[in-house]
Amino acid sequence: MTTKMNEIVSKLYTAHETKQPIEFIRHDYQLDEESAYFVQEQFIQKQTTIHNAEIAGYKISMTSAETQAIADTNEPAYGTLLSTHIQHSGNSIVLSSLFDPLIEPEIMFILQEDLSPNADEEEIIQKSKVCAGIEIPDARYIDWFPNFSLADLLCDNTATGLVVLADPIEPLTFDQFETIEMELFHNGEKISEGVSSAVLGNPVSSVAWLSEKLAKKNKVLQQGMVISSGTFISPLVAKEGTYKVTYSHIGDVEITFV
Repeated sequence: MTTKMNEIVSKLYTAHETKQPIEFIRHDYQLDEESAYFVQEQFIQKQTTIHNAEIAGYKISMTSAETQAIADTNEPAYGTLLSTHIQHSGNSIVLSSLFDPLIEPEIMFILQEDLSPNADEEEIIQKSKVCAGIEIPDARYIDWFPNFSLADLLCDNTATGLVVLADPIEPLTFDQFETIEMELFHNGEKISEGVSSAVLGNPVSSVAWLSEKLAKKNKVLQQGMVISSGTFISPLVAKEGTYKVTYSHIGDVEITFV
């Protein structure tokens, strides 16, 4: 690993540990996509080693044209979920323990078997359970959303904060996955709604994108992994109180910030 990449990993890790956000990486370093993903891998490796964490799955970011436009790209991006990122419905989180968190309603896929490289939608449905979920993106940068570049996002593990899981259920059909309706509530008041077709047309297609992207790096999605498939809406700033998301056919999930 080059000195430049070592420096970036060290800056991100220090920010992560001290809870002191930093300026965007792009101000001091020029990185292409491949190099930025490599930094992400090294950042994750350092966290798994020091915190005795395990890779728990992946999250898919920028599944809408609007968010891709922010980062000047034409495809999603992925980040790596660690065991330390997983929360369960009903939990409480201390808001001050995070940097600048957002709320994103997302369907979670829980893999029941290893997927083939380049797994298609049919295989993904056959080998998955699903659950209602919330992603809580959280970046290590000052004033990060929506001011990041693609390289900033990828280096910082695509702003991975936490993911919240409800109990898993058997998957829907491909067509049903396309028309899941979502409502988001904060302290009982409805604040947003959306439909699953906002996620690359279908959340299953989002997971298929991830499988193909990882196959190019000789990686496969494995049994037990959690895949956070992409947000139904533009993210909202997380505030104190309880967030509840209801999904048609899937169920509910909630998390409280204190």
